[in-house]
Amino acid sequence: MPPIPPFDPDVAHALATNPDVVTILRSDEIGALRTRTVTPSMAEITRNGRLQHSAHTIHGPEGDELGVVLLLPADRTGPVPVLLFAHGGGLVVGGPYDGLASLAALADEAGCAIASVDYRLAPEHRYPAAVEDVYAALTWVAAHAPVLDVDPHRIILAGISAGGGLAAATALLARDRGGPEIFAQLLVCPMLDDRNQTTSGVQMAGRGAWDRDANETAWSAYLGSDRTEVPIYAAPARAHDLSRLPPAFIDVGSAETFRDECVAYADRIWQSGGAAELHVWPGGAHGFDALVPEALLSRDAALARARWLARVLVHGRRTLAGI
Repeated sequence: MPPIPPFDPDVAHALATNPDVVTILRSDEIGALRTRTVTPSMAEITRNGRLQHSAHTIHGPEGDELGVVLLLPADRTGPVPVLLFAHGGGLVVGGPYDGLASLAALADEAGCAIASVDYRLAPEHRYPAAVEDVYAALTWVAAHAPVLDVDPHRIILAGISAGGGLAAATALLARDRGGPEIFAQLLVCPMLDDRNQTTSGVQMAGRGAWDRDANETAWSAYLGSDRTEVPIYAAPARAHDLSRLPPAFIDVGSAETFRDECVAYADRIWQSGGAAELHVWPGGAHGFDALVPEALLSRDAALARARWLARVLVHGRRTLAGI
């Protein structure tokens, strides 16, 4: 087996002692993995009442029902920026409350709202179900901004892992469809490339969290096994032209499957004349900050996201993106 970058000591301990870490995932294990989802408490989600919680049912892309969870700062005095959030889970597990507690901390500090999308999961719903659900939520937020008390000119696409890939894909959809204006993108360890052939994927096979076998299971559930012609809205890493996109924050661990595709995506944004801030956290496994939030590395990652969000809200989309 090829050598791998060393894990951060706190991350290594968590990987060795936490039985819930998913390294390899087979298709017949998806159902069992879904039963392990733990919903955070309402106190965590609302920051003990600092954010107001409401659940909405909107029209999905095919006229069906689509759930959106909304969190609004309780002390707002006018329309606030909004993070349109897609949860993680490899496109096959998860729901709108997954990852919401940590994002709520970020939103609370920045004075932002959150709209978290309960997008459809594979393999029951293959591409383009998930990304079209996120796009439908985007159009709903933009169209109902006055009623929701959010700023339609400061919609930030945000996502973790598979949700990060969906956020990136939704930005591409909005650009190419002339859809709602996107202010920025917050892409946390995003899942971008279905080809699953990077050096980091080979390095991390059978190691850490979410290896290339798990990744193959997830992409096959979403796209099928025949992936000779995959649209960029399914796998954003396949896009050559990343121009005319809002500024992006991208972070990833040095010891995870997605490292190389995230680095390449940021590089392609720069090559296309766009703005991206890239962090490769040394010793970070996939989802390390959720795995061990108290670690110094995790706190550094959270602080970097908060500082980027503060800057983008002050300076604005056009200044950072150069457009």
